[in-house]
Amino acid sequence: MLLTGVVQNLGTGGTEDGDGRPDDRWPLLAERINSAADRVDFVMLQEVMDWHRYGHKQLARACEDLDLDVAPLAPSSSGLGTALLYRREVLGRWKRHNSDFAGETLHGFAVTTFDVGLPAPLAFVPVHFTPFAAEKATVEAGTAGSRGYKYGPYVVLAGDVNYSPASPQSPGPNYSIMRPYNIGARTLRPAPGTTVRPPDRQVTEKLEDHGYVDAAWHLFQKEQDPTLLEPTAPDDRIDQVWVSAPIAPAVSGYRVLSSPDGASDHKGLVFTIDTDLIDTSNPWKHR
Repeated sequence: MLLTGVVQNLGTGGTEDGDGRPDDRWPLLAERINSAADRVDFVMLQEVMDWHRYGHKQLARACEDLDLDVAPLAPSSSGLGTALLYRREVLGRWKRHNSDFAGETLHGFAVTTFDVGLPAPLAFVPVHFTPFAAEKATVEAGTAGSRGYKYGPYVVLAGDVNYSPASPQSPGPNYSIMRPYNIGARTLRPAPGTTVRPPDRQVTEKLEDHGYVDAAWHLFQKEQDPTLLEPTAPDDRIDQVWVSAPIAPAVSGYRVLSSPDGASDHKGLVFTIDTDLIDTSNPWKHR
């Protein structure tokens, strides 16, 4: 079975700007998501701000415009939460939705699973790690990465990671436009006698340490297509798709979504998973 997913940071809910002024970008975001593929089966969102207010008005609008169902919204101490929308006709009803330990992260997260015919459930974990310090974000990555495996070895973890990709061969950040607060959070101090600030890769290295694979980098190794490594924010590729190792052989069709302009300050991502190509040789259980 082919499953196509989209990842998108909405930017303050897609309904206002960073100063709280009305800025309804949702029609542009819906257009971006709907045009990503002939059929989008799941959407992993970040900065889902105030979608629960007024009787979940904006959440209902999103479900209507995308023709998707939604898992329970993950709790978020920041109010900039995460969400998973899904096509029930393809994935079926969700089987588990677990937001335990969401409070250990700034923006929150949850693990939602589906039975797609694998020996264990397929789990989706939309994430948004804190932008303020790589040290704190590394702990969040460890927490979300560990919890992703709660129901077995088949995990899709994706979202606004906020830090550089793990591979030191990845294109570096654009320091010329990086804000001082991001330089402070996302980079290491220069070595004595130099002015070069290397990217701090500990957050994404933690995901690698937990057995996850950067989908874009994985495909780049095979295809050598530089568009796979395009920045998703003005200064770096901080929005990323990570899959557990058994899923890596099943990922294809990854690309960056940039149209229409003005939808968000983050580009989106689209990718496909062929569940028939997932490695099912070791369907271990969590313990």
